[in-house]
Amino acid sequence: MTLAMAPTIPAGTFSRTSQPSLPSYDGELLLRPWEADDAPVLQRAFQDRTIQRWHVHHVTSPDEAQEWITATHRSWQREQDVQWAITRADGGEILGRVALRRMNLVHGVAECAYWVLPPARGAGVAPRAVATVTAWALGEAGFHRLELAHSVHNEASCRVATKSGFVLEGTLRGAHLQPDGRHDSHLHARVRGDA
Repeated sequence: MTLAMAPTIPAGTFSRTSQPSLPSYDGELLLRPWEADDAPVLQRAFQDRTIQRWHVHHVTSPDEAQEWITATHRSWQREQDVQWAITRADGGEILGRVALRRMNLVHGVAECAYWVLPPARGAGVAPRAVATVTAWALGEAGFHRLELAHSVHNEASCRVATKSGFVLEGTLRGAHLQPDGRHDSHLHARVRGDA
């Protein structure tokens, strides 16, 4: 079918380039593509109970960790998702993960996702990483709208969304299937031009 309008982001915009590394606005963090050597950290991350609680997919073996990392590179090439390891800019220690998922280039819409490892929680890592990805996505990458959804019971994610400038737009009833059943979800969003 022919589109009635030009896509917000032309197909091939991302796949013809390498995934960028993004420094945070304060210079303390670096968001970089996942590397094969990161597999042990990734596997350990998914052993954390908080990460397990809020994520449907788990990484339970070294092979799964390697496949997850390989899949992140395929997703960039397919222009579907983009995943970054959140690291310290000065030493490379992995602190967490931030992503744009469900990238719709026609409409210029994507969903933000993230988690932070226990030792780095409470230090503003997630809000700074989300703000960094948001600036890139709504600026250089050309997206118009970013969404961020989380269970209404995940108060930490609600704080991250608010600190990152995502406006609460409403509650989606029964929208998230979690390991303990269906949860209502808060939907937050930022659009290009928001302050």
